[in-house]
Amino acid sequence: MAKSDWIKGAIKRPGAFKKKAEAAGMSTEAYANKTTKPGSKASTQTKRQANLAKTLAKLRKKKGK
Repeated sequence: MAKSDWIKGAIKRPGAFKKKAEAAGMSTEAYANKTTKPGSKASTQTKRQANLAKTLAKLRKKKGK
């Protein structure tokens, strides 16, 4: 895998986190913030997906500038 292809390896279930966020009636960013707060009862998998979503959002913002 090339250096820029790490994202392909990191995403195991494309769209799964977005679907969870929509089911909760929230945006992806808001749901990621909610699940990563201390004391959240979200599963480990969901917390990892939230952290990845936050990371990818940061990359997107940098690319857009």
